[in-house]
Amino acid sequence: MASPTIYLSFPGTAREALGFYEGIFGGKLFLYTNKEFNNTDGPPDAIAHGELQGIVSLAGSDTSPGGQSVRFEGLMLSLLGTAEPKVLHEWFDQLAVCGRVEDPLAPKPWGASDGQVIDRFGLHWLIGYEPAS
Repeated sequence: MASPTIYLSFPGTAREALGFYEGIFGGKLFLYTNKEFNNTDGPPDAIAHGELQGIVSLAGSDTSPGGQSVRFEGLMLSLLGTAEPKVLHEWFDQLAVCGRVEDPLAPKPWGASDGQVIDRFGLHWLIGYEPAS
C-alpha cells in the first residue's frame, strides 16, 4: 500500500525547491512545465507538476496567478528513523541552510535524538532517531 505524498504549491519556486530537496535526499526528480502540459494558466516555463521519488517523496507545482502557495501551521514533515543518524544530521544541516533551526538535532531527556528545522521554502521538518542499542 502506498503512503500519502505531500503535494506542495510554490509561488513560482517549484523548480528551485524540488531541486533543493533532490540535492539533499537524492532520488529521481521529474519536472513538467505548463507548456508540456498545454496549461495556459501561468507562464509556459512554470512547473505544472513536479515529483521527487526516493526515500523522501514530495510533489508540487507552481501556483497559477492568484493561487495559494505553501503555508503551514501545526504540521511537521517527520523523518524520524528514516536513515542512519549520520545521514539524518546531514539532512538537518542542509535543510537549515538559509532556513531556521527551531530545536537543534540533539539528544533529548527521554533518550532519543531529534530536532526541528524550517527550511528556506517554509517546510517544517522533524528529524530524529532512537539511540543505538
